[in-house]
Amino acid sequence: MDIPLAMLFFYNASFSMAFFSGVSANSMLAEAYEQGTINKKELICSNLFNSLPTYFLHLPTMFFITVPIIKGAAFIYVGITLLAAVLRTMVTLLAGRLMLPVRIYDGHHVQNVDGKSIQEALRLTWSSFRRRIKKIICFTVPVYTVIFFIQRGGGFSLLEEFMATHISFLSWLHPQSLGIIVLHIAAEFTAGLAVAGALLDSGAMGYREVVLALLVGNVLSSPVRAVRHQLPYYTGIFPAKIAVELILYNQTFRLVSLVVVSLAYYSIF
Repeated sequence: MDIPLAMLFFYNASFSMAFFSGVSANSMLAEAYEQGTINKKELICSNLFNSLPTYFLHLPTMFFITVPIIKGAAFIYVGITLLAAVLRTMVTLLAGRLMLPVRIYDGHHVQNVDGKSIQEALRLTWSSFRRRIKKIICFTVPVYTVIFFIQRGGGFSLLEEFMATHISFLSWLHPQSLGIIVLHIAAEFTAGLAVAGALLDSGAMGYREVVLALLVGNVLSSPVRAVRHQLPYYTGIFPAKIAVELILYNQTFRLVSLVVVSLAYYSIF
């Protein structure tokens, strides 16, 4: 049987796990890559494809935070970000079909583990855990420590302030949108959300303007969030070079999809 994506041998488990834990799903991909089950291109495609279940993992939190504050605009904002996630998934499937080599599955490519005893399975699990914990100690802890000191030293605040003060190119937005965007970049998502809710309640802005401001803030704040939150745990799972590449692919793909969907929404509505 022809399998256009070789990663499908093990990918069902990784994809399913991503609905509950992105770290666990990425760990499965890292193990498969280290064992030679998948190559680098297949690793990248698998990681990008996991963005959809990872989105659903965070969807309840985002939804129940946005609805009480911006009310009906929350459905539009969440719908647009969901559409961007679906778009990324479709493009990843198409890219995988065109770029990855077709492999023939003859029933012998999947390792048969039925005959292993419980003791052997536990031994293999413990061995895998020891390798993974060493990476966490050697990479994740130092990276988190460095980022902590950068945060305490005001490094991220300076970067966010720089980004917030160089957004004159967004003059096409509603003037009061800039307050939402600046707080989205300089603080956290909920800070910009609070301002958006206040402007909605006062009637100063409508749903369309609020949604566009939140989308722009989402796009502009993504690089800082990636370095602050994604880099530490990626370096604990994947080799450092691979981790940086995956983050770049993830963030670039995410930003492009958000921009495309946002432009479509802006043009239509």
